[in-house]
Amino acid sequence: MTRRLYEKPPATLPLYGRALLPALPGVGSLPGVKHASDGVPDVVLERKNVSADPAHLRAYREVCGFGLRDTLPATYPHMHAFALHLALMTDTRFPFAPMGLVHLRNTIVQHRPIGVTEPLSVAVHAEGLRPHPKGRLVDLVTVARTRGETVWEETTTLFARGSGRGPEEAAPLEGVEPPPGVARWRLDGGLGRRYAAVSGDRNPIHLHPWTAKAFGFPSNIAHGMWTKARCLAALENRIPAAFRVDVEFRKPVLLPTTVLLGSAEGEAGTTVFGVQGERKPVTHLVGRVTPL
Repeated sequence: MTRRLYEKPPATLPLYGRALLPALPGVGSLPGVKHASDGVPDVVLERKNVSADPAHLRAYREVCGFGLRDTLPATYPHMHAFALHLALMTDTRFPFAPMGLVHLRNTIVQHRPIGVTEPLSVAVHAEGLRPHPKGRLVDLVTVARTRGETVWEETTTLFARGSGRGPEEAAPLEGVEPPPGVARWRLDGGLGRRYAAVSGDRNPIHLHPWTAKAFGFPSNIAHGMWTKARCLAALENRIPAAFRVDVEFRKPVLLPTTVLLGSAEGEAGTTVFGVQGERKPVTHLVGRVTPL
């Protein structure tokens, strides 16, 4: 693989403009816009010596509900990686146009807590293009290292709708159901805009009802990575120092709404958790923390 180094994060607003082009009638098939469909880019996108900006970290903790600590929230390195994800997905060698992709699953492995001042090298690549009964899947893999030590890894599994080409693969959380909800979260309509301001993830489906309706949603929806972060913030005092956390995003969280978080201890020190609707028995997310 070739490596592409960035001294600073790619600007996300121009990348979103580029991401929207394939969705425009008559534009998506033009050279330089149309995405390949037979493989993934043979490239690693990387930033070196990345550290958390104190003001940004404070804003992230506030919007996600994390407490003040001298280590990073387990989901925070995703902030360093997101612009690289977007740059990779807007590469025309990426097999799918970014708009319309569904964030199906996310796995984070924290090998040890990361100090807030530790410099990180963050590298992103795509792999695992494979069939699904209703389309295809692909993984975005992120690895964060400090001084040569791998401290954090993430796998983001994306689903592209299309003609079915293969059997359903076994998912890490297949058969897992959320425990009864005990914590109640009232989520207002502006949540997506607040998280977008911190994360840079300004996908229109998250921002306003009218922008979400253009993509087939009745209202704007909460970011999946906000929902995962909010769960881990609520469980922060029960999570070990080194762990793997798998989540599966089952149904979008339409804003505004009220949801319930439930959690329970599982086998071998695991913690199973989930987010459900308060009024309707809709499962939005299920997850499991496994100690390393």
